[in-house]
Amino acid sequence: MKLIVLRAGDAAAPVAARRGEFFSWITREVGDAWSGEWVEHDIRKDESLPGPRDADGFIITGSSSSVTERAPWMLRAEELVRGIAKANTPLFGICFGHQIVGQALGGLVAKNPNGREIGTVAVSLVPQAPLDPIFDGLPHRFRANHTHVDSVVELPPGARVLATTDKEKHAAFSIGEAIKCVQFHPEIDGDAMRGYVEARAHLIEGEGGDAKAILEGVTDAPHGASTLRSFVRHVVRAR
Repeated sequence: MKLIVLRAGDAAAPVAARRGEFFSWITREVGDAWSGEWVEHDIRKDESLPGPRDADGFIITGSSSSVTERAPWMLRAEELVRGIAKANTPLFGICFGHQIVGQALGGLVAKNPNGREIGTVAVSLVPQAPLDPIFDGLPHRFRANHTHVDSVVELPPGARVLATTDKEKHAAFSIGEAIKCVQFHPEIDGDAMRGYVEARAHLIEGEGGDAKAILEGVTDAPHGASTLRSFVRHVVRAR
């Protein structure tokens, strides 16, 4: 049993210096929901990518890069995403991962027309029956930690919107039963989120935002974090 984390970027430097990188945050939040092997693979490097059936599930991390850059490593990653989708292997996209899955499968990524979304933000589930398994046990409105500028502005064919925020109409989507993507960061806790807001404060202020107010509203977001565990429990382990 193996889960592969496809690393697409690095945590903000001031936060990483204190707290490490995305991989350790993801494994922490999944916790005892997974007892199998964990592997990290940096998809930015010019080395062979894993095959779409080389794991029981894949998780694609966030990144400060933009899918709109269309860098060669991103195009290789998109080809892998299409292979994973064809193989029906479980896949969970986080922020940049959410975006590159959307782009790879026929959607469109661009700057969010509503501007930067950062901090601990309310997420509203789209009414659906039955509730998607990654939201198992959650209220229909909960808080999650966000930091992004780009969005999946057009969903890929066959995608189903699962959640929205005030600034993000595609805060989560699924494709079939195996692909789940969230624009928020389930692996980022309150401490790391505060570090992100502090590191981005000059950008927030330059765009007319209130970094101090955003910082004051930052908290842990256990409901958002639970989506990772639920993906592993109800999607990966259900196979």
